[in-house]
Amino acid sequence: MSKPILGMDLADLGEAIGAGQPAYRARQLYQAVYREGASDLQQITTLPAAVRNDLAGRFALGLPTISHLYESIDGTRRYLLGLEDGRTVETVLMPEGDRDTICISSQVGCPVDCKFCMTALLGLERSLTAGEIVGQVLLVVRENQLPQGSRLNIVMRGQGEPLLNLPNVVKATRILLDPNGFGLSPRRITVSTAGIIPKIEELGREPIRPKLAISLNASTEESRQELMPITRKYHLNDLMEVCRAYPLRPWEKLTFEYVLLRGVNDSDADARRVVRLLAHLNCKVNLIALNPGPDIPYRTPEPERVLSFQEIVRRAVPCFVRKPRGLDIYAACGQLKRAADADLVAISMAPL
Repeated sequence: MSKPILGMDLADLGEAIGAGQPAYRARQLYQAVYREGASDLQQITTLPAAVRNDLAGRFALGLPTISHLYESIDGTRRYLLGLEDGRTVETVLMPEGDRDTICISSQVGCPVDCKFCMTALLGLERSLTAGEIVGQVLLVVRENQLPQGSRLNIVMRGQGEPLLNLPNVVKATRILLDPNGFGLSPRRITVSTAGIIPKIEELGREPIRPKLAISLNASTEESRQELMPITRKYHLNDLMEVCRAYPLRPWEKLTFEYVLLRGVNDSDADARRVVRLLAHLNCKVNLIALNPGPDIPYRTPEPERVLSFQEIVRRAVPCFVRKPRGLDIYAACGQLKRAADADLVAISMAPL
């Protein structure tokens, strides 16, 4: 199995291309792969044929392959992507108006075991490499001919807990944000975490990093530990302290995500407790009414309950209700659970 080029930064590519070549060859390769979206090493005609042949003999580009594409009636596209070791991971494209959002995965499966999330049922198989993280973006951009400018948002809310794969997430982020690489704005990439406190602190020390979103999902310690067992190690009061200390950039707010479960965490009292938790933070709240799925023992709240919760929270903190996307193809938040479950719902499937 050839070593993949994807995931290499400029220094890595300088070593790969060899000491006998001028330094600008590595820059040409870097820009061709990440900015121009080359799909084959032999296509990079800015490199001499001898260099291309040498690279192709020792390396593979490393893009994932599309195993299946599921298309929603609302325009959402859910990709099942094949990796070099035969495993698969899911990536979702959500076009909306004048912008596109790509939801990418950081691990194959997830170790966090949130009780309202279908991905948790997979368990964890392994973490993705930096190249496999970047490759999801490059492939979806290429397949849909998306512009790489201000219309594109990247969110790491797919399979996995990104902060438990922090070195690869950070390296992928640097490539995606590099003006000489993919060229995304730091305002356009967000990583979502269940609240891994030591890793939040570590992320905050990174000079180049994505925006941070934290899955809150409960207003009390007891409820949060029941819904998100991993939080038994990372207590709510400690999480709030870390959030207060987090080094936000001048334009940045923390985002707190809150999945509303009928009769569990959606009461007015819960909303008031959320206000007390977050009132002194520079933040906003995204509310997500539970996206239903099989094997999930919770129900979606009524729309009026969602609006009542929002009204209470937004008196103190900006609060938005996230619109579900791709419900008919199990592509909505918390629903990614592998194509093997496609028979659970009638969907439009296009095998490639």
